[in-house]
Amino acid sequence: MIVRKHHPMHTSPLAPFQSIATISIEYQHGEFEPLHHHRCSQLIHTLSGVVEVSTSLGVWMVPPGRGVWLPAGVEHSLRFIGGVQARTLYVDPFARADLSSQCQVVQISPLLCELIFASLAIPADYPSGGRDERIMELLLDELRLLPVLPLHLPEPKESQLLEICQQIRRTLSSHWELEEVAAQLNISGRTLSRRFQRETGLRFSDWVRRAKLLAGLQALATGKTVLEVALELGYDSPSAFSAMFKRALGVSPSDYFSLELPLPPVHTKN
Repeated sequence: MIVRKHHPMHTSPLAPFQSIATISIEYQHGEFEPLHHHRCSQLIHTLSGVVEVSTSLGVWMVPPGRGVWLPAGVEHSLRFIGGVQARTLYVDPFARADLSSQCQVVQISPLLCELIFASLAIPADYPSGGRDERIMELLLDELRLLPVLPLHLPEPKESQLLEICQQIRRTLSSHWELEEVAAQLNISGRTLSRRFQRETGLRFSDWVRRAKLLAGLQALATGKTVLEVALELGYDSPSAFSAMFKRALGVSPSDYFSLELPLPPVHTKN
């Protein structure tokens, strides 16, 4: 595993007069950024590969063509699956009053994609009143309207449930049933269901399904076939996995990873 250096936690990538700044960057498969945070908010927009974002509240999986919003001050680590090319926006948290205060995986609209691309060529000291300022202002407005995608796997705080969740993630090929897990904990299925939903916001079956979805996204990003992924995750057939995938994300696995985006010049972080 290659550990990538990141911006110092106590500094902001923004200049004192900037409300938003954009960089383009690439990561090799297996690179990792350890826990850190920024004083500014951050949008990571992936062009290829998958980014896994971990915080104390759970895991977010970011496929190509989508993004992850990280509010200012949130400690997070990053793991990169496949060759990742990304654009990262650093945003003053006070640039707009209604920017989200929650970590979330988001859809990137064609307009926002083009605005991000255009912002790469805009200098930090752009003059007010011109085209560059209008692009940056519209970019900030678009960040207020990011549609949220169901690619967050929340982790329970309760130790018993956390241990169960970790076990599920290690053995996703198994068929996990609520009543069987409840029996392991010597409680009723109804009690486990209530505790699980209180801790994670998801029903037990939905949590397991989402864990499989996120693992599937990782595996597909490394070049595995739908058949290989389906079998690894315990599905009886590729069509069963594809049906689950399409219900969650609206398209088949092959269509989801066929999105082609214009790639800007890439700069490697020091």
